[in-house]
Amino acid sequence: MRSAAVTPEGDRIRWVELPGQEPPRVYVHGLGATSPAYFTSVAVDPKLSGHRSLLLDLLGHGISDRPRHFDYTLESHADALANALTAARVSAADVIAHSMGGSVAIVLAARHPHLVSRLVLIDANLDPIPRRPGSSGSSGIAAYSEEEFVTGGGWEEVRDRVGPHWWSTMRLAGREALHRSALHLTRGTVPTMRELLLDLKIPRTFLLPEADGPLPGVESLTQAGVSVVAIPDCGHNIMLDNPEAFVAITSAALTPPAEN
Repeated sequence: MRSAAVTPEGDRIRWVELPGQEPPRVYVHGLGATSPAYFTSVAVDPKLSGHRSLLLDLLGHGISDRPRHFDYTLESHADALANALTAARVSAADVIAHSMGGSVAIVLAARHPHLVSRLVLIDANLDPIPRRPGSSGSSGIAAYSEEEFVTGGGWEEVRDRVGPHWWSTMRLAGREALHRSALHLTRGTVPTMRELLLDLKIPRTFLLPEADGPLPGVESLTQAGVSVVAIPDCGHNIMLDNPEAFVAITSAALTPPAEN
């Protein structure tokens, strides 16, 4: 395990690093998750292994610190991640990011373009979403006030809704971190994550479950050069539900075209 201080107060992001060649690959988890648990099995697959790979946990999650003073906006997450990558001497990385982590990765690429050379986004949030009381995802968490979530029983209600798989990693997140991250994910960014993604000039691939149907706004994404790929036989956690398809598509997305 490695780590770097990423805030003026010294809060640390931690990661598991796999040795290999450049360019490096950076894996970023979603809300209430942790990268080693969600990505190790695909990162070591022969089709993806061999590159220096960093499986990072965002602040407030997994093995990283959980500062209560941090605001956990998508921009702050991206800047803290940029500080960790800079400390790790990473640049021009392939970034593979899931759900909220995909939103953070888009902001990272927009704010710190020297750090990202290619993006693979796994069912990432591209637009603000309404808060929905009783939902198990970010919209349900954000429907609580911070006080209701942290001390008023919201944490326990979410625990009972999300199920044992997600809770196994969500329970590691700081309560304030989880609520603020969910709140800012529902609010999105200005410009939106979708608008930022459209403006990026790097190779971009977006994976989504085939069962979800067409991705909203897919035409504008493909016109802007984003490769949108529907993956069969999976839910939101594509890399866990259908690792073979995930590895095949991600490997192809990260393989530079052959020179003539």
